[in-house]
Amino acid sequence: MKKKIFLFSGIFIGIMIVGLLLASNYFYQESVQRSGDVELHSEDTDTDALADPEDQQLLEEAQDWYDEQEQIEVALTSFDDLQLAASFMPTEGSDGNAVILAHGYRSQKENMDEYVEFYHDQGFDVLKPDARGHGESEGDYIGFGWHDRLDYLDWIDMLIDEHNAENILLHGESMGAATVLMASGEDLPDEVRGIVADSAYTTVEEELTHQLQHLYGLPAFPLLNITSLVTNIRAGYTFTEASTIEQIKANTLPLFLIHGSEDELVPTDMADELYEAAGGEPELWIVPDAGHTEAYTVTTMEFQERLQTFIEDIGM
Repeated sequence: MKKKIFLFSGIFIGIMIVGLLLASNYFYQESVQRSGDVELHSEDTDTDALADPEDQQLLEEAQDWYDEQEQIEVALTSFDDLQLAASFMPTEGSDGNAVILAHGYRSQKENMDEYVEFYHDQGFDVLKPDARGHGESEGDYIGFGWHDRLDYLDWIDMLIDEHNAENILLHGESMGAATVLMASGEDLPDEVRGIVADSAYTTVEEELTHQLQHLYGLPAFPLLNITSLVTNIRAGYTFTEASTIEQIKANTLPLFLIHGSEDELVPTDMADELYEAAGGEPELWIVPDAGHTEAYTVTTMEFQERLQTFIEDIGM
């Protein structure tokens, strides 16, 4: 009898282990692997209904203007030999001012087009990279900002060495916001003057925990722990080490943190945690009624005014 109990227990445990490994591999493929197609928990917010007609017109005009501009395609080789791609738009009379625009998860550089005219009008050269594992850049996994933070050190150096940038602003949204905040904890050149981060998460672990709950109604343990191990083996990082909040503690730069009050994709509470943890000179703006990365869409004029004030305050 005892032998049968041990046998059945062993079989049950074995099935559980195999099931967890299969589930973790599936979650890796859907969330981290480049070819994955997971649909993250989304929102029902109607941005057109929330946006003022003047704001909508500004965005439409900015897109029309952008579509008529010429860009230069640039590239660099990452620390792990990936070919990374970006679009560069020089601005006549920029006087060494430049901005790097960082897009979000499973997005690409074109999704940051709406900001380009604003920065052009402020006299900035504009660089828009495709993150590793996105768009025209190589990479078979998504770094959630962790390895990308090191890529941004290279993009910064390229702007300084090849385009004479003297004052650089980093501006990201969602995963791109986490990327620029993760970069803030590194030894950045003096040319980097400030950071704008819209809808950043605290850590990859906490963000994926949130997604597991909303997508599948599942707890983080043990699925996320095993998926993190799989990610470490296949992509070279863990969800725990990919921490925006730890990196931001070492920041010494002015920060402009932005988050929608109705963000369900990246909980608004994460913005408060980042603000409290940040070194340097953080500023936090919680945008009423805005969902994930919707602040610029629903309050375009105010966003631009606040952004212009931030740029002036840091002396750019």
